[in-house]
Amino acid sequence: MSTANTWPGSRPADHVLLRARTVFPVSSPPIDNGAVLVFRDRVALVGPWENLAAKLASPMAENVVDLGDTVLLPGLVNAHCHLDYTNMAGSWPPPKKFTDWIAQMLAAKAEWSYSDYAQSWIDGARMLVQSGVTTVADIETVPELLPDVWNTTPLRVFSFLELTGVRSRRDPAEILYEALEKIDGLGHPRCAAALSPHAPYSTSAELLRLCARTARERKLPVAVHVAESEQEFEMFFAGSGEMFEWLKRNGRDNSDCGLGTPLQQLERAGLTSKSCLAIHANYLDETDFILLADRGVSVVHCPRSHQYFQHQRFPVDRLIQAKVNVCLGTDSLATVTPNGEQPLALNLFHEMQLFARSNPHLSPETILKMASLNGARAMGMKGQIGEVSGGAFADLIALPFSGKTADAAEAIVNFSGALTASMIGGQWAIAP
Repeated sequence: MSTANTWPGSRPADHVLLRARTVFPVSSPPIDNGAVLVFRDRVALVGPWENLAAKLASPMAENVVDLGDTVLLPGLVNAHCHLDYTNMAGSWPPPKKFTDWIAQMLAAKAEWSYSDYAQSWIDGARMLVQSGVTTVADIETVPELLPDVWNTTPLRVFSFLELTGVRSRRDPAEILYEALEKIDGLGHPRCAAALSPHAPYSTSAELLRLCARTARERKLPVAVHVAESEQEFEMFFAGSGEMFEWLKRNGRDNSDCGLGTPLQQLERAGLTSKSCLAIHANYLDETDFILLADRGVSVVHCPRSHQYFQHQRFPVDRLIQAKVNVCLGTDSLATVTPNGEQPLALNLFHEMQLFARSNPHLSPETILKMASLNGARAMGMKGQIGEVSGGAFADLIALPFSGKTADAAEAIVNFSGALTASMIGGQWAIAP
C-alpha cells in the first residue's frame, strides 16, 4: 500500500512573500502591515512589510502574494478529534448517564462498515481544512484506514491508534504488538501514528503499563481520555458506582479501582509525562492539579463536547494557576448538540467561541494560544507548528480583517465565514 504524499496541493514557488494587513505570529505580538517569507515548506522571515520588501524586492517581485485586508496567523492545532465519527453527527440527544452514551456508541459502531468510517474520516478532515485547522491529533479506531485517508487531505495528522481490550478480553501484549506493527509499517512526510490507550476504565492496568513503557522507549506521544465523567471518577476513587458495576458485569477486572482518582491510575502506570495528552480531565481533585503540573502533562478541553454531556464546570482557572498546558479540541460530532445558529461541523473557531462565552475573564490571546501554540507544545512540536516564526512549518491561514491590529485576537476568536487562504507546508490548501 502506497504511503506517498498524493495530496495534489499547489506550491506557489520555492520562495513566496505573503503580505497581510496584520500578521499575528501568536508566539510574539501582532504586526501591522506585516509579511511572511516562505521558503519551500518553512517560514524563513517574519516582520513588517517594508522591512522584508526592502530586503527582497528585486528578486521577489513575481513571487509576492498580497492578501489584502486579512489577518495572517498560524493554522489552528486541533488537539483532540475523532474523525472516524464525523458522520454520526446529531445521532443522539445528550444522555442522562455517561454509560448510556457508551452503550449507544458501541451499538452504532458495530453497524458501520469500512467505507462508512472512511467517508466519515474524509468528510471530517475536509471540515477541519475549511475551518482553519492545519494539524489534528486524531483518535483512530479503524487503523486499516491508514495511510490511505492521510493521502486524501492536506492536514498534518497525528493518528493515535485506539487501544481497549475490556470487551474483547485480548491479551494486552498482543493488543500493543498489533498497534506497533501498524505504526512500524507506516511512513509519511506529513503524518504519523502514535498510541491511545482509550481510557483507564476501558483498558486494563497492564495495557496502560505496557503503553507507558513503549512510549518512553520509542519517544511516542500518548493520548488518553481520563476523568471525563463523574461516573469514571467514582469508579476509580470509591471503587463503586454505576460505571463500576456496568463494567464489572461486562467482564472488566476492577481490582485497580478504589485506589485514587482516574489520573492517579495513569500515574501508577507511568503514563503521566510531557508526552501525555490528558483528554477532558473534567473531574480532578487537588492532588491531580499538582500531578499534572509536576509531570508536564497537557490537558485537552473540548468545549462543545463538555456542554453536550453537561459536565461540571471545566477547571481551567485552577489548571492555569498550576501552570498546566491547556489545549482545545473539537472531539467528534457525535458529542455536539445542534444549536440552530451554527452548522453542525468540526470547527475549532466554534470551540473557541463557546469557551470564551463560558470564560469571559480569559483574554482572546489566551484562548487563541490554546488553539494553536499550546497544542503544538502538547504534541512535541513547539517551534514547528502553531506559530509563525523562523524555521516553523509554513502552516498559515488568512482571515478577512480590516480592523485595528490591537483588536486582531478578538476578531480571530470570534471569526465566522470562509477563510481567505490556507497553506500547509508551503502548499496552498485553500488558494487566495
